[in-house]
Amino acid sequence: MHRLQKGLNGLLLVASLPLGLTAQKDTPIYFVNPSFEDLPKCCETPTGWYNCGKSEESPPDIQPGSFQVTKAPSHGDTYLGLVVRDNDTWEGVAQRLSRPLEVNQCYEFSLDVCRAELYLSMSKTTGEEANYTIPAKLRIYGGNGLCEHRELLYETPEIKNNRWLSYNFRLTPKNGTYSYILIEAYFKQPILFPYNGNILVDNASPIKTLPCNPDVMPEAKPVAAVKPPTTRTGTSAKPNASTKPDTGAKKPDPAKTATTKTDFKNLKKGDIVRLDKLYFEADKYDLKQESLPALEEVLSFLKGNPSVFVEIGGHTNNNPSDAFANQLSTSRAKSVSDWLVARGVSSDRVQYKGYGKKNPIEPNTTPEGRKKNQRVEIKILSLNG
Repeated sequence: MHRLQKGLNGLLLVASLPLGLTAQKDTPIYFVNPSFEDLPKCCETPTGWYNCGKSEESPPDIQPGSFQVTKAPSHGDTYLGLVVRDNDTWEGVAQRLSRPLEVNQCYEFSLDVCRAELYLSMSKTTGEEANYTIPAKLRIYGGNGLCEHRELLYETPEIKNNRWLSYNFRLTPKNGTYSYILIEAYFKQPILFPYNGNILVDNASPIKTLPCNPDVMPEAKPVAAVKPPTTRTGTSAKPNASTKPDTGAKKPDPAKTATTKTDFKNLKKGDIVRLDKLYFEADKYDLKQESLPALEEVLSFLKGNPSVFVEIGGHTNNNPSDAFANQLSTSRAKSVSDWLVARGVSSDRVQYKGYGKKNPIEPNTTPEGRKKNQRVEIKILSLNG
């Protein structure tokens, strides 16, 4: 009897392993010190991050305060300053991940990124003071040791924006499984000659596992992050976010409904326009053909008002789980954002965010109420850039 019980216990343990491994694969990967917090000072990497620049050059900087960089953080009290130099050197930081990025698995995370208007330091080639402000790229590498450039996982266009924007990074390791991640500034390409430039980095989100079907999850693009210092916002819901139980109470609904072009007149900052004529397949976020009139209305408004910045907000009813509601609402908002950007709207003018089922406008106790809660809205973030 003892042997039989021992054998059954072993079988139960083996049977439970796949479930545990699957749960682990879906667990977000958290950075150490994701907001790059430390005492502001030049030439020293923040706690938890390792300097990956050339040994003969100074490390990255904990900003603000050095080299006349005064920009307020997007989150917390400090952020990371990276430079590229006219002597063909550049800066980067790395750290070991809480669990590896697995080969052929798809991931996504975000960073707040911008460029300082002033970053005054000595030129390495002339020996004179220079302003390190020529736009540079941000590159993400995977490796199995600190500072290893094993595989380039993502590369941005040149960072030209002087206000904080939240960039989403889609990572799909193709050549191996990686335990380390490297974030570095680099020159625009082709490199005609090295130059002096800077990139500011703040507020890294956890790395989340995503489906790899490109038809379901298109490649991420940079989006505007309009937020005051020390306030965390972004395009994705926080992992394991809890939602209050739905009591059936209707929340105040300040939104207008976009049905004609007149709905976009006389808007002011903070106004919300609901896109009731957007259509998706059930539990999916591919836009249906019937959505074109509403989308073209928004496109016309944004192209006719180039100084307007907006947030596309996705919402669901209370039917799905919290995790699925967060993912679906984010993906639907992103589909609208991608459609607008693909047709010429500057990506830094369109922020997207999924609110899941946290903000119902009708009780979820009736089919009509649930239908109204499953919606996409446009919020006016700024009217003058």
